[in-house]
Amino acid sequence: MFSSLSKTLLVLAAALGVNAAQSTLQQQTGNWGSNPTGVGFYYYKPPNLPVNPALIVAIHYCTGTAQAYFTGTNYANLADTYKYIVIYPDAPDSGGCWDVHTTATLTHNGGGDSIAIANMVRYAISNWGVDSGRVFMTGTSSGAMMTNVLAGAYPDLFQAGAAFAGVPYGCFAGPDMWNTPCATGQITKTAQQWGDQARSGYPGYTGARPKLQIWQGTLDTTLNYHNFAEGVKQWTNVFGYSGTASQVQQNSPLSGWTRSIYGPNFQAISAAGVDHNIPVQANDVLNWFGITGGGSNPPTTTTGPTTTVPPTTSPTTTSNGAAQTQWGQCGGIGWTGPTTCAAPYTCHALNSYYSQCY
Repeated sequence: MFSSLSKTLLVLAAALGVNAAQSTLQQQTGNWGSNPTGVGFYYYKPPNLPVNPALIVAIHYCTGTAQAYFTGTNYANLADTYKYIVIYPDAPDSGGCWDVHTTATLTHNGGGDSIAIANMVRYAISNWGVDSGRVFMTGTSSGAMMTNVLAGAYPDLFQAGAAFAGVPYGCFAGPDMWNTPCATGQITKTAQQWGDQARSGYPGYTGARPKLQIWQGTLDTTLNYHNFAEGVKQWTNVFGYSGTASQVQQNSPLSGWTRSIYGPNFQAISAAGVDHNIPVQANDVLNWFGITGGGSNPPTTTTGPTTTVPPTTSPTTTSNGAAQTQWGQCGGIGWTGPTTCAAPYTCHALNSYYSQCY
């Protein structure tokens, strides 16, 4: 059942990137909180951390590991510049997938894999001085599903999230680790039903909820693109927004990608022609979190077709021959943007569809 998924996600691992962080991934052992399923607790702390740093929980895909997501994404590299901590949970399942289906994991303090991740955050706040007002989550595939789970079950712990190629909160609910009807896009609910399901993760909770981005490729067949529209229904209902986007940005953040903004707390980015192996846009995520660019405020937007360029420490990019910034795309099938990198970076081909400056 998992063979085709595993093959797809091995390609996904190759597409994510290459890590060049200054320090190494560390493991937290000992008693750091309830961990009924045996989730591994790994973290990255860059040199010269400030007092009360921000925290990002970065959650790997099926077949992945904490080490693979540390190596394959740029959150640790960017932590060297922006001085935040990254926690990389490690799934206990033999296939590397997260428990996003049990009632325990879908319920606040109910158990499952999610309570372990919540307790990692609580430990970091209590023992590392993490700013409880700057705690964020992101993940890919199964990690994106867990991002949605945490948004529903632990809205009190996180201020924002970004989910790459996931499914709505509760879509995988059921007795089995893999939910074929959800994965193949056969589950359709009303916005109210999806919203009620997300709210059921923490009954009676009336506080602020983490703002959320969802990202998905239009050619995703591993977790069918139908789930993107269902996710829009869910989170627009949770935030009380119209199901029609108030603003749409074309070619944002990459050529052919469309960012639909429903309000300050929710946006959905559709990647035309991209399959399940969606490239993680870490710079954009950091801007959404307020770590770069707009501080703690939601990103500012404009109406009509625009192109959003995530802030970096390198020169601005254009498609007219200017150099691409660090971590930006510089090639691949269908790419029409810059193909050279700003000094001292060079363009590396990660797969046929994605090359990156580093």
